[in-house]
Amino acid sequence: MAIAHLRTYTINKGMMDGWLELFPTLVEPMKEAGISVESTWLNAERTQFIWIRSYGDSIEKCEAAFYGSEWWLANVDHIRSHIAHRVFEQIETA
Repeated sequence: MAIAHLRTYTINKGMMDGWLELFPTLVEPMKEAGISVESTWLNAERTQFIWIRSYGDSIEKCEAAFYGSEWWLANVDHIRSHIAHRVFEQIETA
């Protein structure tokens, strides 16, 4: 059984283009921590970025590696400055 998060980020007004440029820079550091980006979408109003990320090992281990990384610590303020609200839902394969 694979475990993943369905994540919905409401992006600050006027910042979606910047977020879409920034997001690919997160993918490699996540990959190094065992986190895979499975797919990404935008809602019709282009106010929400919706994505699924899965974990190669355990959620706790992968997130500890990512959020404890030098890359994350150096970039967290800039990344989070784009996000107004985040919702995570844990999902599993059926």
